[in-house]
Amino acid sequence: MLRNFADDCSSRLLSVASLPLIAALFSISPAANSQEIGERMALAKAAADAEQQLHQTFTNLQFEDFGPAPVKGPLYQASAGGRIVYYAPESEHLLFASIFDKNGVNLTALAQEAGAAKRLKAIDTAVAFAVGPENAPTIIEFTDPDCPYCRALDRYWAAKAAEGKPVRRLVFFVSGIHPEAAAKAEHILCSSDKEAAFKSIYAGAAPAVLRTCAEGRTKVEAHARIVGSAGITGTPTLIAGGKLISGFQQAEIEAFLSSAKTAHAPR
Repeated sequence: MLRNFADDCSSRLLSVASLPLIAALFSISPAANSQEIGERMALAKAAADAEQQLHQTFTNLQFEDFGPAPVKGPLYQASAGGRIVYYAPESEHLLFASIFDKNGVNLTALAQEAGAAKRLKAIDTAVAFAVGPENAPTIIEFTDPDCPYCRALDRYWAAKAAEGKPVRRLVFFVSGIHPEAAAKAEHILCSSDKEAAFKSIYAGAAPAVLRTCAEGRTKVEAHARIVGSAGITGTPTLIAGGKLISGFQQAEIEAFLSSAKTAHAPR
């Protein structure tokens, strides 16, 4: 049996990464029974087959090591705050990863975009706080006045506007993360010049007295309901061109701006 397997392995084109798996066959203790030997042989052969298939399917992929992963059993897909995660209940592993098919298509990104499109239908943009010119490319932005990355994103939008690349931001305030977020959002929405108040708060201003009003409080509560129904758990979160962007991901935002510029270019 061992000879037959050795002959089979010698007929395959194996990389150095496979050698530890094959070497394990020859380190079997004398006390090992035939079942254990058979299991180890089967595992080593399965690993060799898998490595060869990886080479054949993803011909451009270069790797230095290959071996069994700690994940066991079936893998399930879940959506958490707009982000796709994977769960393996048998080995109790949670994976934050991207899955690609043999053609290089990012299936995880497609699932996230499908989820974003579903969330988009549940969002009433009529209650959003709008910032920016009406004829500019539009994004939906979930933000928190006390979130440092949200403030950095606001500075980024200002820089882009100065470059002649403004956007129309449909803002929803997320008030469940920082303790003063709801009060600051209400202050903005109760101000006579809401956009100026928005820019001031996001620039770090800390008014001694925050404005309050029934209209602003009602809108903050409406935003909270939309945030909950959309499953938004982190800030900033953007929906740009139908794609969900979690966090201040500048490369993804730049890609959206480039595509939006092309779409708005005169024909």
